[in-house]
Amino acid sequence: MSRSANSAVLLGLLLLGWSSLPRAENADRDKPIYMEADSVVIDDQKQTSVFEGKVELKQGTLLIRAEMIVVKQNAQGYKHCTATGNPASFSQKHEGSDEIMEGYGERIEYDTFAETVNFYGQARVKRAQDDLKGDHIAYSTRTEVFQVSGDPNNADGPNKGRVTAVIQPKSAEPANAATTKDAPLTIQPSSTLSKPKP
Repeated sequence: MSRSANSAVLLGLLLLGWSSLPRAENADRDKPIYMEADSVVIDDQKQTSVFEGKVELKQGTLLIRAEMIVVKQNAQGYKHCTATGNPASFSQKHEGSDEIMEGYGERIEYDTFAETVNFYGQARVKRAQDDLKGDHIAYSTRTEVFQVSGDPNNADGPNKGRVTAVIQPKSAEPANAATTKDAPLTIQPSSTLSKPKP
């Protein structure tokens, strides 16, 4: 097996830990998209809007910040948003927890039909202490699956054309189990046993 194939297999095994992520906030996909910017140009004929200057896109708990966001809408009303910045940023809360997934890239593409987010150029995704970096990160908000790739032609870049991952170990014990396990044993009288007869 080649070195690159071995690296891909190892990265795949490491990312299995990410596949058990809590689901993205399910209600987000049914909420309207709100946009703020310094300026906007709307072309109804082409169903395209260009927002520029400290742009924020919000949909429920999903938030994208960028210098420019271009929104294209298809005939069914689904939107494809392309955000650019130095870098542009993405965040979304996970269902049933306060955990936030954050992502960064020189370009971020968000597709409401496919329910995908793609990060391009110095791409980075963080969740708690876990951290993924590469040239391109594809993320499904529906399935919580990540695909990370490097760019071998970008050996001079910050990641030297490689994918890097920091995956923290997951504790199998509940958080309070460690304190209970290390606590000293105490002896208490029994209320069910009778005194022995002399």
